[in-house]
Amino acid sequence: MNDYGMVLQQDLADRCTAVSSGLSQAVPVEAMECFREGLQHFQAGNPGAALSAFSRSVLQAPEFGEAHIFLGLANALTSNIYPAFDHLERAVELQPDSFAAHFTLGARERNGIARPWFNKPWFNKSWFPSSWLNKPRLTKQLPAIVVGGSGLVAAVIALIVHTR
Repeated sequence: MNDYGMVLQQDLADRCTAVSSGLSQAVPVEAMECFREGLQHFQAGNPGAALSAFSRSVLQAPEFGEAHIFLGLANALTSNIYPAFDHLERAVELQPDSFAAHFTLGARERNGIARPWFNKPWFNKSWFPSSWLNKPRLTKQLPAIVVGGSGLVAAVIALIVHTR
């Protein structure tokens, strides 16, 4: 994350822990204590301990958007990418006007990390002639043919590498 992102995170942390905090909603005392503990670990460079504390905070106050932001960051720093996306997206849902939530979530797009879509086909139909694809029996067998063909290619490559 760039310097502006770090300044934004520090500003958000300072705003959340201020006595006259301008949080988006009232947060239970227990959740705020866990959140402050998470911030201490986070700022000390211990994202694993911060992850635990932020998780407890979110469990006690599921609508606490700022906790979702930092829980997403802690997940990202501990290489839990998809939970990080989930919490950052949840923060944006909870706080649609929060610049910090949108900026932090937007950083994933800038860095080229995208969530995979499992409902999209895993092969491109343009790879095959349309007359061949329109045959009813072949359409059902096409994924098996693609997998079998890629297995054959892998076997040939392994054979070539082995004989070298």
